[in-house]
Amino acid sequence: MQTVKLANGVQMPILGFGVYQIEDLDECECVVGEALEVGYRSIDTAQAYYNEEAVGRAIAKSEIPREEIFLTTKVWITNAGYEKAKASIDESLEKLQTDYLDLVLIYQPFNDYYGTYRAMEEYYKAGKIRAIGVSNFYPDRFIDIATFSEIPPMVNQVETHVFNQQTEAKKIMEEFGTQIESWGPFAEGKNNLFTNETLVKIGEKYEKTAAQVALRYLIQRGIVVIPKTVHKERMIENIDVFDFELTKEDMDNVGELDQEESLFFSHYDPETVKFLTGFE
Repeated sequence: MQTVKLANGVQMPILGFGVYQIEDLDECECVVGEALEVGYRSIDTAQAYYNEEAVGRAIAKSEIPREEIFLTTKVWITNAGYEKAKASIDESLEKLQTDYLDLVLIYQPFNDYYGTYRAMEEYYKAGKIRAIGVSNFYPDRFIDIATFSEIPPMVNQVETHVFNQQTEAKKIMEEFGTQIESWGPFAEGKNNLFTNETLVKIGEKYEKTAAQVALRYLIQRGIVVIPKTVHKERMIENIDVFDFELTKEDMDNVGELDQEESLFFSHYDPETVKFLTGFE
């Protein structure tokens, strides 16, 4: 598996497996087990997914050495603040059946995220977390926390796909040595991504699907991707993107699909913020 090197030298797989919205614990345990069988070695979960226990069970049953798996979780808004964040990370460690986490992110830039980040820095220094970062931090709040924290975020996980390519945000992250990571690399199928004419046409040259082209485009830009699926055949398809390379013309053509705006939500929208901060 191809990796990227984070600011502290930790190697992170450039392609992993996400478990967002897999809330049935038995199903989640099953699909994570299948993903590990297929060859995934990076698993992305979160406290707000309510499936950390299932992920932990799947990893424990896999018999894959813990050090070969890159495990990510995220601290939710209601667990923000120094003391609450520490307690929540301890709970995540217990649920995931591990004594360390490879990456912990602040899930959303709300509540006392500075207190949360101080807790994460402390756990990082203690060796309980190998890398720390943020998620859904737009450039304004990202610059704020990257500037005034002792340890700049090593990762920022944001909505990134062919229709919202985060070109300028990525440049800002690079100024601080921060790795961009994509959530929603398929845009959850919005804008008919899986049948997009540009992606399909490019894919035909390489005998690949539109989805594989979408992933390959992000990977060639150095963006970590964590596609989610509950179907084993799709897991196999999504990981099969390292045997071809898009040309500059291909990259330019996909680049023209960028709409430079979210297909999901905006943190600048008061109703969105009310929804997120009210979710427990």
